[in-house]
Amino acid sequence: MSRGTKTTEYLKECMSDATIKLLKTTPIEKITIPEIVKTAGVGRTTWFRNFTTKSEAITYKFIRMWERWTDEHDVYIKTEFIVANTETFFEYNYSIRHILDVVYAAGMLSAMYDAFYAIMQPSDSNVPKEVYKQHFYAYDLCGLLDEWVKCRYKETPQEMAEMVKKII
Repeated sequence: MSRGTKTTEYLKECMSDATIKLLKTTPIEKITIPEIVKTAGVGRTTWFRNFTTKSEAITYKFIRMWERWTDEHDVYIKTEFIVANTETFFEYNYSIRHILDVVYAAGMLSAMYDAFYAIMQPSDSNVPKEVYKQHFYAYDLCGLLDEWVKCRYKETPQEMAEMVKKII
């Protein structure tokens, strides 16, 4: 008998949350799958049915948080970079800075990039220009976010958005 989509999503989020919780006190390479599933209250099979790496679990969490945040804030275009959404992007990241700080301190910037790319990936696009464009924006946004986190969010989301607009 297969699980429903809502159940699967819930269990994946429990495992993602457990991974991030453990990441607060333990280096990523020392976190074990048995620790994650115990913290999440799920079985090992559930982990391996849904994830292959700890980074993948963290990426999943970023994607789910973005989807929820954009729904709650009535963001119309949520799967591609547009200048009009720049402030929204920084407001969202500022709202999750407690998680960004943990992930950043763990050296897991690649999980953030993977989330950005997954969110902005053109669906089933075989058009090289579109694929390159999405990689370009994902890397750019990840780089900007990386620097902003390093600077301890010195600028406001609005100031960051203005800076990006001037750069573009």
